[in-house]
Amino acid sequence: MKELFDFILRFGILNQQQIDFITSKAKEITIVKDEYFSEAGKIARQVGFIHEGILRVCYYDNKGEEITKYFIEENNLVVDLESFDNELPSVAYVQAITDCKLIVFQRKDWLELLQTIVGFDAIVRKIISRALMQKVERRSPLVSEDAKTRYLKFLEIYPNVVNRIPLSYIASYLGITQSSLSRIRKSISL
Repeated sequence: MKELFDFILRFGILNQQQIDFITSKAKEITIVKDEYFSEAGKIARQVGFIHEGILRVCYYDNKGEEITKYFIEENNLVVDLESFDNELPSVAYVQAITDCKLIVFQRKDWLELLQTIVGFDAIVRKIISRALMQKVERRSPLVSEDAKTRYLKFLEIYPNVVNRIPLSYIASYLGITQSSLSRIRKSISL
């Protein structure tokens, strides 16, 4: 729980009573590799904080190809926000790519926290704003660059991820084939 509150308190102030209330609503879970935190076609009903592990957000394009949109690593919140907020079926999958330990809040408990704790909604808005900015910063350089530059940028963005996840997911994220990724990696390590 310490990591969760270290994270939250970067965005605002909570007193001990508020921290205790949040703790009372939290539940620790384990998701094994390849299991889903949330799935396309279903409504997202929980917010998680990744204590250990890496998740990826992915979807299937109109050709049935699996596309990795981005990765979420330790000490970050994970939620399919559009599905969760609007109670709409999700269009993406959130999948564990390593065994993961999360602290989760069910939707009703999360909403109760937002309604009960003064200022918690402002903290959450700051967290969401930061996450959206990171998402844009991480994706926009990848759009116009060549594959090698995209991979080098990936290494900068996700330095703690590269050796912990399958190359197929990295290739999908970069929009290249796995064999192209292998050639790029080989040329860099020479």
